[in-house]
Amino acid sequence: MFQLIREWLDRHFSDPQILILSGLLVLGFVAIFFLGRMLIPVFASIVIAYLLDGVVNHLQVMRIPRTILVIIVFLIFLAVLMLLIVWLLPLLSGQIAQLLQQLPSMVTAGQTELLRLPERYPGFVSEQQIKQVLEAAGTELTLLVRRLFSLSMASLRGFISLLVYLILVPLMVFFLLKDKFKILNWMSGLLPDDRGLSVEVWRDVNLQIGNYIRGKIWEILIIWCVSFVTFKMLGLQFSMLLSLFTGLSVLIPYIGVTVMFFPVALIAYFQWGPQSQFIYALLAYTVIQLLDGNLLAPLLLSEVVDLHPVAIIVAVLIFGGLWGILGLFFAIPLATLVQAVIKAVTNRRAAAHDEQGTLESN
Repeated sequence: MFQLIREWLDRHFSDPQILILSGLLVLGFVAIFFLGRMLIPVFASIVIAYLLDGVVNHLQVMRIPRTILVIIVFLIFLAVLMLLIVWLLPLLSGQIAQLLQQLPSMVTAGQTELLRLPERYPGFVSEQQIKQVLEAAGTELTLLVRRLFSLSMASLRGFISLLVYLILVPLMVFFLLKDKFKILNWMSGLLPDDRGLSVEVWRDVNLQIGNYIRGKIWEILIIWCVSFVTFKMLGLQFSMLLSLFTGLSVLIPYIGVTVMFFPVALIAYFQWGPQSQFIYALLAYTVIQLLDGNLLAPLLLSEVVDLHPVAIIVAVLIFGGLWGILGLFFAIPLATLVQAVIKAVTNRRAAAHDEQGTLESN
């Protein structure tokens, strides 16, 4: 048994570069696993810097010095951030407050509709089953109210943390953009000299993740705007809130689209009941998601992330289970990293095998 393990280790980790790459991956995984929550502002800053760095790179064709471009792009970013804080946050908070006010009446209407099911479909649903469903739903609703109450009790601490993040994140974004090459050179100086395989993986992942982030940001904005205009034209309540989360749902492939269907359907049903407007709202949401999956996403993300749907779902389940919401958002970039590592190691072994075969034939 030990001999088999030793042979496996010698076969897979005899190459120093593979050993260095494995050590870096393990170190990064441990750091994220134990420090992930504390490093959320850093992750947010890196994502925003990736997005803005693409804008800076495109503007460099104008022959303007990079420092000036960084300052211009950063000031535009601050203006957009202030617009979101002054205009969007009050609008969203107002719709959330309105939704919480209407929630009791929605729950009552839902209970009434459920209690009518045994009369309409006596052979399929019994009154006892409906009561069990209502009891379970009541328990979950009580837990939700308690969680909201605990969040409200901690609102002061959350508000202070939000203020700190609003200061720290823009500062980190600016320095990540301004000192991009200095930071990369400093990080490379900490790595071993024999790191060719690690550099190859980094270049592949950096290119794909950068394009993925920029593509996803545009996808979110387009889906958000299209959903808002559509819901507003239909007269659907909480259109800004629903459209925002519809846009954000594209971050979690397959699962986000499915989960977001239920809030849209429930709010449309409680607003209109089983009428034509309710059907139109569901059809509109379905059409938007079909256009996104079959037209917009392939157009923005073509050949950026070449992952099979099964691999994407497995990545969402694994990384979501490890890091929660943060893992769900970063599931595809992390899966891209895994794919790049496997590809680089496989190519290196194939090259070494071909070289050994050439030497033996000579």
